[in-house]
Amino acid sequence: MGATASKLPKDLLSEYQELTFLTKQEILLAHKRFSELQGREDGPYISRLSMEKILMVPELKSNPFRKRICHVFSSSDIKDGSLSFEDFLDLLSAFSDSASLEIKSHYAFRIFDFDDDGTLNASDLEQLVNCLTGETDDTRLSAEEMRQLISNILEESDIDKDGSVNLSEFQHVISRSPDFVSSFKIVL
Repeated sequence: MGATASKLPKDLLSEYQELTFLTKQEILLAHKRFSELQGREDGPYISRLSMEKILMVPELKSNPFRKRICHVFSSSDIKDGSLSFEDFLDLLSAFSDSASLEIKSHYAFRIFDFDDDGTLNASDLEQLVNCLTGETDDTRLSAEEMRQLISNILEESDIDKDGSVNLSEFQHVISRSPDFVSSFKIVL
């Protein structure tokens, strides 16, 4: 691990510790993992990894929202889901055990907001359910089952009854779900 630490300047390591919920060891491990994914050790903090490379991380490979996660955390101007090292740290920080419920629910909301319009509408909820259940004929809900489930979700969550769930309504629902924080994590 000593060789990896030398590739990350100490001032950046300190800055990353201040700006994330990650420990020094977690940042160094993330740096090592990012370097391995790019296939070189010339400083991952100055380059980007494609979404395809990021999705090779086993902890993301099995996540049904893996592509949305990359898109939400990507700072790329072309919205291709590629991640810089800092984007990668932001992702790991938001999914860390140390991140607050507010941070976790904010990013979960953004991940579930498939059309990026700031609300979870029926279309977003349908995509969310399909990600969770799988989209095969064996696992896909019937149109009636989907309609009923979305209706139930909106009945429970849509406090202002406008037909969609905004961030504060989502956070209200999440605050009543004690398992949310422990299930919203990625550990390298």
